[in-house]
Amino acid sequence: QVRLVESGGGLVQAGGSLRLSCAASGNRLPISVSGWYRQAPGKLRELVATMTIDGRTNYADSVKGRSNISRNKVRDTVYLDRNLLEPEDTGVYYCCVRVRSVDSWGQGTQVTVSS
Repeated sequence: QVRLVESGGGLVQAGGSLRLSCAASGNRLPISVSGWYRQAPGKLRELVATMTIDGRTNYADSVKGRSNISRNKVRDTVYLDRNLLEPEDTGVYYCCVRVRSVDSWGQGTQVTVSS
């Protein structure tokens, strides 16, 4: 199973930016889909952005125009750039990758946006 470690979370003021990173290890197979999800306090985990192996991206409507997902295949790392952050963006951000129809999840990184 793929091991994922997220980093880059923290406390940021509204309007600010941050970059989340997700480093994958223990995998030698192609990652078909990479994605970021957010779980706000008291709410279900929801999709933020995904990227397929051929580079197609998908974003939640709430983050379109304020987010960019990218991947460094050499470093086997997935990034999520968030801009113009709002307090509603607060939550634990999880990285997820799919390898041969099996999803692996990281432990999450907390992002808190203050107003």
